[in-house]
Amino acid sequence: MIEAIAWTLLGFGIMEAFSWWVHKYVMHGVLWKIHKSHHEHTKGYFELNDLFTLLFGGSAIVLIFLGVESFDYRFWIGCGISLYGMLYFILHDVLIHKRLKWLGRPKSKYLKAITKAHREHHRTMEKDDAVSFGLFFIPKRYFKDEGEKI
Repeated sequence: MIEAIAWTLLGFGIMEAFSWWVHKYVMHGVLWKIHKSHHEHTKGYFELNDLFTLLFGGSAIVLIFLGVESFDYRFWIGCGISLYGMLYFILHDVLIHKRLKWLGRPKSKYLKAITKAHREHHRTMEKDDAVSFGLFFIPKRYFKDEGEKI
């Protein structure tokens, strides 16, 4: 059981690092035309940027299927990626962007810091001027309370 938890946490951590890298160098690089839809105001529930969800979710599904027979590391890493995706959806799409109106304003210091960091990321509409590319591991400066209303 401890091994399963360790592989799941590793999958989650790898996904945060991989997501940061893909966000900074791919989404804000060669695939900016797709990701740009996320930096623009959209009227509907979906945006072209949602295609990246299929890529990340697809990798989790493949790993789970490859490891399900023996419940090996691939299964648990796939579960970690899936956990990352579910929490990402709740924090990013529901809490921060309000794509679904399920949650109010964040109350915890950590959730406020995530929101601040992501708003800082969206301050620019350009691909080269953005900061704060991760979601869960964020710089300490966003934990400072500057009287800013979130």
